[in-house]
Amino acid sequence: MILPTLQVIFAILLIAAILLQQKGTGLGAAFGGGGSMYKTKKRGSEKVIFIATIIFSIIFFGLLIADIFI
Repeated sequence: MILPTLQVIFAILLIAAILLQQKGTGLGAAFGGGGSMYKTKKRGSEKVIFIATIIFSIIFFGLLIADIFI
């Protein structure tokens, strides 16, 4: 009962973290269009959100694997 609840919580956190990374882009950029600049350096809150996205995805997939074996 606790694994599905944790999966839902981390799925929502992962979705929120991914959506927070999409700053200032229009709907066209979501489908492959978008700006001509590619920014690689992340600083401040962008870096925190980027790292949080990675951590949330690792935890989420770890919970999925745990749910398969339990």
